[in-house]
Amino acid sequence: MFEYIKGDIYELTPTAVIIDNNGMGYYVNITLNTYSQLSGHKSTQLFLHQVIRDDAHLLFGFKELKEREIFRLLISVSGVGANTARVMLSSLTAEEIKKAIFSNNSKTLQDVKGIGAKTSQRIIIELKDKIGKEDELGEIVFSQDNTIREEALSALVMLGFAKNTVAKVLDKVIKTNTTSSVEELIKLALKQL
Repeated sequence: MFEYIKGDIYELTPTAVIIDNNGMGYYVNITLNTYSQLSGHKSTQLFLHQVIRDDAHLLFGFKELKEREIFRLLISVSGVGANTARVMLSSLTAEEIKKAIFSNNSKTLQDVKGIGAKTSQRIIIELKDKIGKEDELGEIVFSQDNTIREEALSALVMLGFAKNTVAKVLDKVIKTNTTSSVEELIKLALKQL
């Protein structure tokens, strides 16, 4: 899997860029947000996501890492392919998509071409827990290691605690403590259960 590509911009269009990297031209699909950031530049570095299909190997490039993170979350949703996710990130910024998901605003997502009511609801349901929580200032931040939270939640439920209660306690613990492991998170949560 490719992580990023750095090189000279050979050709730039609103949907793609050809990057010359050591004499090799790479065709990279981009969003309009990335296009606007690349306009006027002679060279760049893009974070990549590679899609391998039976008929093609495609590269999708993003100027910002957070845009690639949202892209990867979107394509993890059933019914949302790479091109649909790219259209979403061309119509809305990564922050606007996160806010729409967090606030259950399916109307904002439906304003994107190709996204219907069912797909927008599926995106919200599947990604709401993954994108993070809202902090005191009203900003959306990525949860501290969501996998650690999920492992701790699973372990505490297996110990016999109610899932809803455990989830609330874990969210409170994560917000007030910087835990680095599942064990620490479980110990802190057990003190409050």
